[in-house]
Amino acid sequence: MKTIVITGSTRGIGFALAKALLNKGNRVVISGRKKDSLEKALKLLSDDYPVESVAGFACDVREFNQVQALWNYSTEKFGNIDIWINNAGISNRQNPPWALSETEIRSVIETNMLGEIFGAKVALTGFLNQGYGAVYNLEGMGAQRRRGVKGLSIYGATKAGLRYFNDSVPLEIENDRIILGAIQPGMVLTDMVTSQYEGKSEEWDKVKGILTTISEDVDIVAEWLADKIIKNKKNGVRFTYGGMLRIIFRMIFKKSKIT
Repeated sequence: MKTIVITGSTRGIGFALAKALLNKGNRVVISGRKKDSLEKALKLLSDDYPVESVAGFACDVREFNQVQALWNYSTEKFGNIDIWINNAGISNRQNPPWALSETEIRSVIETNMLGEIFGAKVALTGFLNQGYGAVYNLEGMGAQRRRGVKGLSIYGATKAGLRYFNDSVPLEIENDRIILGAIQPGMVLTDMVTSQYEGKSEEWDKVKGILTTISEDVDIVAEWLADKIIKNKKNGVRFTYGGMLRIIFRMIFKKSKIT
């Protein structure tokens, strides 16, 4: 049994990862910025899993002291931490940067970049003190694309920068019992994607067919990632779910079901 902390895990891929890891008999601390969302997610998990295996702590990853408090709470609750997953992230509305407010730009950059860097700093410091542990940082669109996506320059830039961070930090770790890796879940149809089309029913009607075809079920992706994370002992890995072959297979499979 391992103890695992996941930031940004009250919904989406983070919540699905929490369930997948609990299914494997681990203890999980979930976290989110809003207390009401955290309480709702905790209730859902507590209904399906032993209450002694689930805990939650409200944390705004943009604030270093709150990230440190998440670590402190988790160790007080369960003892040493085995795995820390930096999953918290948000996207900007699909608009060019000049059409976004300063507040929105700052929030995306601080949540995605500072949040992941702060999380890595806190976790790696803790792991160095206890002598072992693994950090996994979630990447996304921008981390593997060489071409831009219209309207997502800010979000994509944060993920591209994080790829460099995730490639560099493993080179700086000299303890072979401490690792940092990256995870790329591929195209998953979570609320971060669908929220882009709130109030835009015509645009959603145009894209929902292709999005639902190329996107994988979040629970399937989470189960695959959870298995990789639990078994991994190698520093500097990058687990990538998806790829063109998987997309082609899903398109053929879904088309065959329809016909």
